[in-house]
Amino acid sequence: MKKNIIGILLGTLILSSCADSLNIFSHSAVSPDAVTEKDLPALRLGMYNSVQNDPGERAFIFFDILGGTLSTSSGNPKDLIYGTLNPLNGYIASSWNGYFSALYQVNNLISITDNMSSTQAIRNTVKGEAHYFRAYIYFCLASRWGDVPIIRKNTLDLVFRDPISDVWNFIEEDLDVAIDLLGTSSSYYYVSKDAATALKARVLLSAGKKAEAAALAEELITSPKYKLDSYDKIFRKVLNTEIIFAFENIAAESGNNLGDLFYTYAHPNKGQYAYRPPQAVMDMYEPADKRKEISVTTVSGSNCINKYPSGQAGRDPIIISRLAEMYLISAEGQGRNNGVGRLNELRRFRGLTDIFPATDDAYIDAILLERKKELIAENFMYHDYVRTGKAASVLELLPHQHVLPIPGRELQLNPNLTPNPNY
Repeated sequence: MKKNIIGILLGTLILSSCADSLNIFSHSAVSPDAVTEKDLPALRLGMYNSVQNDPGERAFIFFDILGGTLSTSSGNPKDLIYGTLNPLNGYIASSWNGYFSALYQVNNLISITDNMSSTQAIRNTVKGEAHYFRAYIYFCLASRWGDVPIIRKNTLDLVFRDPISDVWNFIEEDLDVAIDLLGTSSSYYYVSKDAATALKARVLLSAGKKAEAAALAEELITSPKYKLDSYDKIFRKVLNTEIIFAFENIAAESGNNLGDLFYTYAHPNKGQYAYRPPQAVMDMYEPADKRKEISVTTVSGSNCINKYPSGQAGRDPIIISRLAEMYLISAEGQGRNNGVGRLNELRRFRGLTDIFPATDDAYIDAILLERKKELIAENFMYHDYVRTGKAASVLELLPHQHVLPIPGRELQLNPNLTPNPNY
């Protein structure tokens, strides 16, 4: 019976796009009341797997694809950006479907834990993780599509989009629940209170609450549990003091494989070389920058991202939050006069000299460049340019391209969804 319940709850969905993505239901009417505490470990692992894998591996580099830090064989990042921003683009549709598929699993587990006693040892951990993952999913949705439907419980209704301000508030609400329920974790491959705090700092920065974002980032920067660490440890799966939360691909034959997208077949671990850093990205690193060798490399004359070293030979962890981002959030959130110290502290640790931008606009440009060098291929740049108002000048995007198009099939199947304008 246990095997049947878990299989039904984790594996059997009927998706029919808007019916496919937003009207998701199980083949079975098994009640959450039928699940017991002993079932939670398997359900928990299924939730981690769904959130990590359902949106697809390109979801973890989509903001690099749209942010100009990656290109294809054309060599022009703008060709990739404009070709991707299309309602019929398959990667946009698959990530939309994947996030809502993962949301189904997360909402299911929240319903299950709501019906359990808070005295059950694993219940609070799993419930806290589920609220974290729902917040993470909604951050991914909001930072891509803007107004999106807020779905607190799985439904068959044809839902409407909610205003982005409501979505940010919903994300904060979920993260507050997660922070209240979670403590430390056994490793940074499991969600912790600190992971929820780090994500909330990111969310607050995106919502324009800079001072609050900086304050949360400072909580982690000043925690004795974390300190900046060397790049080779962070991205070569060596125990380190910088990662706050990452997805671990524990099976070589399954899970997302970013390295395969970045290496050429000439690399010892081989790859399909779908994306490459343009020459401007290769040239942005100063000779003394300790990040360059691990971030980018050249293989037989071809530029490659080097943060995911396994290529086709295995699966590398995918980092969601780490301490360097908190330094950059604090630096941006505190503003030029008060935050430049954190910016320079990070720069010095990476082998660079201090800078002192003369204007607030120059300071934001310096922050964005530092984020680009620090966080390349970690899924930040498009959203960074959009939220700072730089997308038009840096990426030459039109105003309507500051959000992604709602997939065309979703609009056909749900008349209550409205398209993002001008797509």
